[in-house]
Amino acid sequence: MASTPADVKEYPNSYIFIIDMPGLKSGDIKVAVEDENVLVISGERKREEAKEGEKYVRMERRIGKFMRKFVLPENANIDKISAACEDGVLSVTVEKLPPPEPKKPRTIEIRVG
Repeated sequence: MASTPADVKEYPNSYIFIIDMPGLKSGDIKVAVEDENVLVISGERKREEAKEGEKYVRMERRIGKFMRKFVLPENANIDKISAACEDGVLSVTVEKLPPPEPKKPRTIEIRVG
């Protein structure tokens, strides 16, 4: 199984995972979340069927199954993940959860006696 290089960018409201996938259609790629915090991108690049009278002189392009796993940060909103593939580049956007509200000081009443 091949490992595919990826770029990961962080923005104020999201993370974006960018992976080159030349020659693949969106149906050949699977994006999923496992174990509640692991982003899994997988798929398979198949060899083109040879036409009659055709033979390869050199084969360098990678074929076969590939997979990448990324452990998502605690502030990743796994319910707000989207993916788009354009010009052979897959972009997976994972929105961030809003920051938690700061805890307000709590006054404790002192009882007498």
